Amino acid sequence: MAFPFFGDSKSTVAQLLATLPQQGRLEWIGLRTARRTEPLAVPEAEVLTDQRLAGDHASVKPGGKRQVTLIQHEHLAAVAGYLGLPGPVAPGRLRRNLVVSGLNLLALKGRQVQIGDEVLLDITGECHPCSRMEEELGPGGYNAMRGHGGLTAHIARGGTIRVGDAVRIVAPELAGPAA
Repeated sequence: MAFPFFGDSKSTVAQLLATLPQQGRLEWIGLRTARRTEPLAVPEAEVLTDQRLAGDHASVKPGGKRQVTLIQHEHLAAVAGYLGLPGPVAPGRLRRNLVVSGLNLLALKGRQVQIGDEVLLDITGECHPCSRMEEELGPGGYNAMRGHGGLTAHIARGGTIRVGDAVRIVAPELAGPAA
C-alpha cells in the first residue's frame, strides 16, 4: 500500500512530507572487498546501475531493494553516546556504504535522491541493525543502533560519486512513475 498521504495535495502531512529543501553532503564512502572484512574508505566510487558499488563484495539481485546502504552522519555521535564512547563511531564499523550529513534520512523513505551529478537512488526502506553490532561495538551495540541503522536503496542510475558531493531530494514529479 502506498503511503496514504502522497497524492493528497490537500493533506497537511503530505505538504510537510514534500517540504525537504535541505541539501545534504556525502561524507564517507566504504567498500568491503570480501565478506566480514573491514570496509575500505575511498574518496570516490563507481555506482553500477541496478547492482552495487564497484569493488564492493555485495551480491545483490537486479531490481533489489538493498543494493546500497546509507547512514546518517549525525547518528554516529548518537550511537557512540548510547555506548558511552568518547567520540563518534567510525563509519566503517557500522557496515554501511555511504554516510550522509545534513538531511534527516528517515524523511527520505520512499523518495528518490541524487548524489553528485549522475547517481539516482530509490530509497527503499530502513536498514535495521544486525547481531554483528554486538560483535563490532560491544555489549549494547545492537540496541544502540536501533533507530539509527540508516536506509537501503535501489540504484536507479549509476555513475561516479565523490566524498563532498551534494545529496539532493528529487521532486516526485521529476522522479517518474514508481516501480
